[in-house]
Amino acid sequence: MTVTTLGLPAVRTEGNQGCEGMPVDGPLVDTFGRVAGDLRVSLTDRCNLRCRYCMPAEGLEWLPGESLLTLDELERLLRLAVTRLGIRSVRFTGGEPLLYRGLEDIIATAAALHPRPEIALTTNGVGLAARAHHLAAAGLDRVNVSLDTVDAQRFAAITRRDRLDEVLAGLSAAADAGLRPVKVNAVLDPATGADDAVALLRFCLSFGYQLRIIEQMPLDAGHAWSRDSTVAAGEILAALRRSFDLRPDPAPRGSAPAQLWLVGGGPATVGIIASVSEAFCSACDRTRLTADGQVRNCLFATGETDLRSLLRRGADDAEIEIAWRTAMWNKAAGHGIGDPGFVQPPRPMSAIGG
Repeated sequence: MTVTTLGLPAVRTEGNQGCEGMPVDGPLVDTFGRVAGDLRVSLTDRCNLRCRYCMPAEGLEWLPGESLLTLDELERLLRLAVTRLGIRSVRFTGGEPLLYRGLEDIIATAAALHPRPEIALTTNGVGLAARAHHLAAAGLDRVNVSLDTVDAQRFAAITRRDRLDEVLAGLSAAADAGLRPVKVNAVLDPATGADDAVALLRFCLSFGYQLRIIEQMPLDAGHAWSRDSTVAAGEILAALRRSFDLRPDPAPRGSAPAQLWLVGGGPATVGIIASVSEAFCSACDRTRLTADGQVRNCLFATGETDLRSLLRRGADDAEIEIAWRTAMWNKAAGHGIGDPGFVQPPRPMSAIGG
């Protein structure tokens, strides 16, 4: 018998992939003792940018409309997640969630749940300027905006769209609407990443935004990702330290994906999310729901659990709850990117949700 601890209470034994010992109520747990209190909900796989590390210039074959969860179905799953599975925070993602017509409605639904979860949004910022105040009024607490560079030419090259001004306006509107802290998520281009990192941090410091730099992950539609061609956390930190005094944030990290660094002694911080080079799977607290109603227990999972079919054949809440619990109970120890047998998920990031 072998046991993997991950520094946590370990109850999984070799060959145990069933439901023996799985709690039928209480927190949403796996066999390694991790508790999933953070739900990531992808509302759509569609996007109005074409970032080179995510999808081809012509876009992808989008999910057919009939396969997507209806607003009523999504509202039911959100209620179940919060009231029966102990979800404490909900983040709406995409694709691009601002393209989802019922965004304000689903945010208001989440905000009306008891206990009320924290509600966040990850967006590319295009169109955010016109809707930030409406989203805040609906109940949105905070926002993360994807922005890989503040150089207009580089932005157009990375996203294949000339829309940097709209993203910057969206950031400003989010701050004005009180959606704080406003976080900026950046994935660095291998060629210009060092310069972009420094410029992004200066930009964020000047406006009071919080920068989070994320290692590029193997979630591209073309499966062309290569570890050798991405900017690793160590390189990011070295590039920033050439221009800034950075010291480790002494505050406990908990389940946060970002390792925080105090800039100039603080209170400003910059975060580096080393998903590949310094995996934080042992503290993962996330469960994921795709736009077509599939539960994913890991961003890099190759399998999914179909809740949409359960909903549409009339399953009651108890049956759906057990299916969701079972999916999370069998979560793997880690994503295994460094393993020789690692297989990239068939879905790209745009169809999984960030």
